[in-house]
Amino acid sequence: MLELDLSELAEKNGQEGKPVYIAYEGKIYDVSQSKFWKTGTHMRRHNSGKDLTVDIGGAPHGPEVLERYPQVGILRREATEEISGATILEPLFKRYPFLRRHPHPSTVHFPIVFMLSATFFTFLYLVSGNPSFETTAFNCLGAGIIFIPLVMLTGFVSWWVNYLAKPARPISIKITTSLFLFLVSVAAFVWRAVVPDIITNFRAPSLIYLLLIVSLSPMVAVIGWHGAKLTFPVEKG
Repeated sequence: MLELDLSELAEKNGQEGKPVYIAYEGKIYDVSQSKFWKTGTHMRRHNSGKDLTVDIGGAPHGPEVLERYPQVGILRREATEEISGATILEPLFKRYPFLRRHPHPSTVHFPIVFMLSATFFTFLYLVSGNPSFETTAFNCLGAGIIFIPLVMLTGFVSWWVNYLAKPARPISIKITTSLFLFLVSVAAFVWRAVVPDIITNFRAPSLIYLLLIVSLSPMVAVIGWHGAKLTFPVEKG
């Protein structure tokens, strides 16, 4: 039996004739014979040479698939690597594996669709003149504001548990942009609540309000793009 640390495991990535190793719950498996790992990457998402305990815990299949492949060693960790948010919540995650990864990806769709809808229905009102579209835009804006704190909370928990709260550029961009999104959306919502005809009676300040509403969509796009890069890394050709 081999005993490898994470840096040594990283070398077993299927490149340049090297074997394809992955680790799960401290055990190292040789999956070189799997057609799904022949390139060293599984489903264009999971890279070999890594500890995939978290990934497999949230996968559509269970760890029993690893029984098809030989265990070739054990993973040696430094003591400091064992301290993480997952340590405290591990009993809960073992009982309900989807809680480890899925709460944030599943909740993030709500503010995305509501903020995009706020922009969409505002423009639909400007084109059609139908006041019900403007009311719908206002309601969508309010719904998006309700969900943003929940999504940010699940995001911070996911960052703490799955990434040990380590700084990363995509995560920093997501946090900063999310804060701006929340502040801008609240400002627009309060403004519309205080001045109900800010759009229906179009004047100079209405243009500023419209710019606030329009700015929601690119901010949502930035957040979504960097979140997607964490889940599905962009391949470099």
